[in-house]
Amino acid sequence: MPLNIKEKKMIVAKLSKINQKALSVVIANACGVSVNNITQLRKNSRENNVFIGVVRNKLLKLIIKNSNFECLQNQLNGPILIGYSLKHPGAAARLFKNFSKTNTNFKIKIASFNGKLIDAKDIDKLAKLPTYKEALSLMLAIIKESAIGKFIKILVVIKNTKKINL
Repeated sequence: MPLNIKEKKMIVAKLSKINQKALSVVIANACGVSVNNITQLRKNSRENNVFIGVVRNKLLKLIIKNSNFECLQNQLNGPILIGYSLKHPGAAARLFKNFSKTNTNFKIKIASFNGKLIDAKDIDKLAKLPTYKEALSLMLAIIKESAIGKFIKILVVIKNTKKINL
């Protein structure tokens, strides 16, 4: 059913706000994926702070114009499902990548992060970005390891100097 101009303006306004808040965008082709599986994907997206939706390409071009995701302008063709990561840049990429493992008809087309295009074959770069908690725990592990390493070196030096003095 065709949308009237008022409905189109409402869609553009709503998605423009989401587009401004988003950290990254992933575009996929969901043709051939069952409705039940898409419903599960939508549920998982809400849990992971990812907005997903199907938007006409012409409207999406208006939405991403003059934004960080303007580099996607030439990539919008055919039926697409768009995923906006709202809290973590790799959330949509991770969600779509995991979904594509169990749904062979679901194909990731392209992504955008920091104004740069990320090809579907390189989606792992975006999907494997650590979350805030993962990055914090990794940093603490490195600090802990370096502190313990320095402490052990100091003990070895003390032990060696005591042997020399005896």
